[in-house]
Amino acid sequence: MAAMNIEELRAQREVVNQIDWTMTPEKAVDMYLEWGASWTRGNDFVRGEHDESYYFVIYDWETPPQATLLRRSSKDVEEIAKIPIDQELFLKTIEEGGVKPGVGVYQPTKELKVWLSSVLAGPPVTDEGDE
Repeated sequence: MAAMNIEELRAQREVVNQIDWTMTPEKAVDMYLEWGASWTRGNDFVRGEHDESYYFVIYDWETPPQATLLRRSSKDVEEIAKIPIDQELFLKTIEEGGVKPGVGVYQPTKELKVWLSSVLAGPPVTDEGDE
């Protein structure tokens, strides 16, 4: 299945409303690929094979820059949508995340999350989980 564009995603209200703006690529790996391995998680863990999260990541190798919406479960990860983003927002995300040699996957900045939520007519981004 090809990734949705912004208009197609905007029409998928049930998906837009489930986006976890606090999820990070590292937290997703901890929760879905290494579940049971992190005592620091507290009550934030996958309880079964039907648990899933929707969250955005930025890949530093994509040209033009875009935000990729992922659906992750303990079984797999799927690219749901790709949203073109401004070069400046892309560069701020990479700068804020710090260069990660060999990784290249970043959590969007707060500014980028707010912009994405706005263009998707999604729920407001909260400060919950922000550092």
